[in-house]
Amino acid sequence: MEYVFEEKAAKDIRHLVYSSAEKYGEKDLYIYTRNKQRYNYKYNDLKNNMNYLGTAFAKLGIMGGTVAVIGDSHPMYFTTYYATVNGNGIIIPLDKELADEEIVNFLNLAKADAVVYTESFNNRLAKNADKLPGIKYFIPIYIDTEKEITDRTRGMDELLALGKEALEGGDTTYTGVEIDMEKCCAIIFTSGTTGTSKGVMLCQRNLVTATNSSCTTMSFMTCHESLLSVLPPNHTYEMTCGHLAATNKGMTSYLNESLKYVTRNLTSFKPTVMALVPLFVETFHKRIWDNIRSKGLEKKVRFAMKLSNFCGFFGIDIRKKLFGEILSAFGGNLKYLVCGGAPIDKEIIKDFRAFGVRVLEGYGITECSPLVAVNIGGHERFGSVGWPVDGCQVKIEPEEGQKCGKYDVGEILVKGDNVMLGYYNNPEATAEVFTEDGWFRTGDYGYVDDENYVFITGRKKNIIILSNGKNIYPEEIESYLAHIDIIKECVVIGKENAAGEVVITAMVYPDPEKNEGLSNDEILAKIKEEINIVNRKLPVFKQVHEVVLRDTEFEKTTSRKIKRHTINK
Repeated sequence: MEYVFEEKAAKDIRHLVYSSAEKYGEKDLYIYTRNKQRYNYKYNDLKNNMNYLGTAFAKLGIMGGTVAVIGDSHPMYFTTYYATVNGNGIIIPLDKELADEEIVNFLNLAKADAVVYTESFNNRLAKNADKLPGIKYFIPIYIDTEKEITDRTRGMDELLALGKEALEGGDTTYTGVEIDMEKCCAIIFTSGTTGTSKGVMLCQRNLVTATNSSCTTMSFMTCHESLLSVLPPNHTYEMTCGHLAATNKGMTSYLNESLKYVTRNLTSFKPTVMALVPLFVETFHKRIWDNIRSKGLEKKVRFAMKLSNFCGFFGIDIRKKLFGEILSAFGGNLKYLVCGGAPIDKEIIKDFRAFGVRVLEGYGITECSPLVAVNIGGHERFGSVGWPVDGCQVKIEPEEGQKCGKYDVGEILVKGDNVMLGYYNNPEATAEVFTEDGWFRTGDYGYVDDENYVFITGRKKNIIILSNGKNIYPEEIESYLAHIDIIKECVVIGKENAAGEVVITAMVYPDPEKNEGLSNDEILAKIKEEINIVNRKLPVFKQVHEVVLRDTEFEKTTSRKIKRHTINK
């Protein structure tokens, strides 16, 4: 069936589901793989199963309560999310990489009534049941009677059948509830990279604002596009800018079952859009150039890129002809990479554009649901995260003496309907991040130029203050070092030397393949030589003075951000 796309704004999340089902009913919403078998989940499936599950929650007495969900991306994971928030309940999406003790702590802290989980958690949650006295129902999406179960276990199929029977019998307790747009409907426990986890409280007004602004700014997303969902489903960026927005647009989303299958699923599903964090984009970029160099084609490809850019200036697009082999590695249909979470090198963005893939850099933070700013196709500004999105204001609180050219640099403040209600059970932390006149302090530093483009210079908590009082943004130095191909990962910190002075230090994980057969001393010498080349292009106060090698990758969150707080200084 051929679908005609019409832009629509969601009034609330129930309206998002209903209006999408009305327009795209039997269209695939999700395509996913289980036990090597491919399955399809329609827009009508989401609407019906949401109402069945929500009605079952009402029958069990937990509608309007708190439901946690944990595990891999699965249609019923997202259905649980919708069913909970549209019954005025609170959803708690938990990071699947959490240790059992952390999961128990979060569930008890949030006073969860039920927890829904995918197969990988069938045994883990049941064996901790005695530590979770407040959980009324353990709800596996696929029940396995050979795994440990409790007398509180109710399988998802059982609940859907219960809800369907009640709904068809005239029970409108769930479907008739009036949505409270201002009530907390989601608590997001931020894994973050600073070591402190807070519960970000979001309401439907927050989520709908971010979803609608995402749909408006990313106008290229229509029902004719398809998304490969790679980031973890508990990630607010993935949930709002990916699933909520894609569902509102009528898109089909392919659920990637594992990071090790990303390349395979790209070529199999052939998506047109992906939402990623920079580490993925940087990895793709390195693989492309490694492959090109291994074939001795670098000069030829560089010339083709110049030719492509020249023709593009006159509106002639020859990229598929010139770079078909490169694009085929992404399935051949990929047109957009929406990227946020950390700065990305502008040279990487330029390379992808020359190949035929637009990288749109944006900026978000969980407390803002999360979208704050994004580059709009055709109006990108290299080095910027774009314009503030609809319904969101951005301003800078200048830091004395901090400038970037003529622009004041300072903490980025945000105000709008996308900004959180506060931190769960933590009024002190909430008060700390809001100004007296209601602006949210992001903890990020940057500036806004004359055309309202937002630029990020670094995280406030990461700033290195040198012994001479100079402030250094480590992210800037890291972006320079990212060009050194023998370095796989790098974090820049301020570290005291023997004289007690704080010096810029690069913590480096070398690329094992590119340094194969070399001793640590030889690797260190090579890396120092490359860093010295970079240093010569930098002001003295920004130069790297110390290099420390690591023999393992940095510890990361599930969204592939390096956990800076775990780095031994």
